[in-house]
Amino acid sequence: MKNKLSIITLGACGLLAVAAQAGSVVYDTTQPSPTASSDGFAQARRPISNPTLFDLALPTTNVHPIFMYHNLPNQVNTTAGKVPMGGDVQVYALQFEIALNERLSIVATKDGYVDINPDNKPLWSDESGFANLGAGLKYAFILDPASGTALSGTMTFELPTGNHDVFQGEGDGTVNLILSGLKLIDQWQFAGGAGLHLPFSNQQSTSSWVSLHASYEVCPLFIPLVEVNWFHVLDAGDGKNNFDKQAAGLVPVIAEFEGGDLLNFGAANSTKKRDLVTAAVGFRSRITESIDLGFAYEVPLTNEENGIIDDRFTFDLVWKF
Repeated sequence: MKNKLSIITLGACGLLAVAAQAGSVVYDTTQPSPTASSDGFAQARRPISNPTLFDLALPTTNVHPIFMYHNLPNQVNTTAGKVPMGGDVQVYALQFEIALNERLSIVATKDGYVDINPDNKPLWSDESGFANLGAGLKYAFILDPASGTALSGTMTFELPTGNHDVFQGEGDGTVNLILSGLKLIDQWQFAGGAGLHLPFSNQQSTSSWVSLHASYEVCPLFIPLVEVNWFHVLDAGDGKNNFDKQAAGLVPVIAEFEGGDLLNFGAANSTKKRDLVTAAVGFRSRITESIDLGFAYEVPLTNEENGIIDDRFTFDLVWKF
């Protein structure tokens, strides 16, 4: 845990140092600013971590393929004591957004294929399957290109269409209520999001989240970023014995935490360890005016045994058109 915190701290400090050094360069004022554009938002970049919930405040048309390599902790805290886990989870997903006008868009926020490869068998089982489907609408209440400011609200619905073997497909669905903000200042970008995850039945847990993003465009191919995410359980699920291919279906019964951004166990004891806080460092590269690539390395700042993340590598591509 200490080594990971050192890596994330050094990475954040290094990226900020690079940004500060780059910011000391004197640009030719007779030329357009590196981030100037006719619409004021052309250089805005999407956050990388917490991808199913934390989105750019701007309504746009884009496709967004994502790959995650998520390492699981060696053991986790439960009401039955420390339970061995280990292994990894791989997630392959494709989000998309269609702008109906400059303020309103349709968003598809959750889908994809999940491949779980735990270390400790037969307690845990190698399983794969599809994630739940989630989609909704985004509306920009404030959209001011001149000042580089945007504020939007998003409502998405998650349907229990996924595979039980990968901790999906339970309950009666959920609604996500999200507020997203964006501020561009020269080469800097600051973004934030906050929301509520509200299930339609008590089979799943109710939670809130807050995410923050800061990035600096050193050049189009190197845009370092730092992000922080906080997930908080408001109300525990009913703890129904479920997901029987994993730990004999006892995860909702004995887990003392919830699944963060991707999973909802409906854990009856998740209020014992309500909070999961993660930090991510990474960068974006703008390959063309419409395509950019992203990478982030993410670790928990809270105790890794009070959640399901040891660390996570996220790779994505954003294609705007």
